[in-house]
Amino acid sequence: MTARVPSPVPPTGATAASARARARAAVEEAWGAAGERPREEDLIDLSLVVSEMVTNAIRHGGGLTGFEVTVERDGVRLAVSDRSDAVPDGAYGVGGFPTTHGGNGYGWPLINRLAEEVTVRHRPRGGKTISARVPPRPALAPDPSGPARPRGGPDGVPSSSEDAAAGRA
Repeated sequence: MTARVPSPVPPTGATAASARARARAAVEEAWGAAGERPREEDLIDLSLVVSEMVTNAIRHGGGLTGFEVTVERDGVRLAVSDRSDAVPDGAYGVGGFPTTHGGNGYGWPLINRLAEEVTVRHRPRGGKTISARVPPRPALAPDPSGPARPRGGPDGVPSSSEDAAAGRA
């Protein structure tokens, strides 16, 4: 399954919010057609990466000139183009967050933690395209003790049976 949602030249005023909405719709449509439903956690990861990549293109890359989403079985590939030839600091980092704020934010560390296969390709007529693949999160192993349940009564105060089980009778 591969679904491509290209937008070679975004309309004037394209925003991170509109890119997030397009990416989410593409995933829901492609995976829905295959009878699957994306997990909300995966859509949140995707939204964070889209936001950071598009915002970087707008704020630091001279403007967004292209946005493409390709939905694949093993993740979602994003391609964001801008007018700048500069390779961003941290584009190939390991995802460590800065310990001091020297003008750089948390965008690239976040992208590097949530995405794989980050590449920067210079375009022949200037500018660049940054692409990254956002994989689905690994499935969590079921908790052998069963689902979590709220503790205490409606006011959050432990019940007498919970006190006894904790040795506080």
